[in-house]
Amino acid sequence: MRHNADFWIIHLRLIDHVEGGAFRETYRSSLMTPKSVLPEGFKGDRNISTAIYFLLKEGQFSAFHRIASDEMWHFYYGDTLEVFEITSSGKLITHRLGNNPGLGESFQCVVSAGSWFGSKIVTGGEYSLVGCTVSPGFDFNDFELADRDELTKQYPQYTELIKQLTKSENAG
Repeated sequence: MRHNADFWIIHLRLIDHVEGGAFRETYRSSLMTPKSVLPEGFKGDRNISTAIYFLLKEGQFSAFHRIASDEMWHFYYGDTLEVFEITSSGKLITHRLGNNPGLGESFQCVVSAGSWFGSKIVTGGEYSLVGCTVSPGFDFNDFELADRDELTKQYPQYTELIKQLTKSENAG
């Protein structure tokens, strides 16, 4: 029997995420890295690593955002998730998280620190349950939600995708 998205939201105790979808932090390392040894862009000391569950339902998306750390995504259950990464050099990479390598899907992908990224379920999918591991650990002080107009000015070649994966209230 295939569980629906609400089953996972209830059983994993997920809550709404500012970028879209639902999440719950599952791990935060007690080991710390001082800001003095971290690259530019970090606004304070950071835990070595953090991890979350993350779920998107049909019609939801994870809005374009960026963080100061690398983020590894892990596929757990449901339908294929596309993670769109715009690198600092402007290259668009589409990661397909899923369980069918014959269709170009993989169980893991990494989004590089400083890249803009967002995600959505493939057309026809009901939901996708994934996880994200961040190192140095995630902190909302390092989180930047994209402004639609600013991101479009920077990457006009991706205008339609940016429109799909940004929230209108963040548009300038």
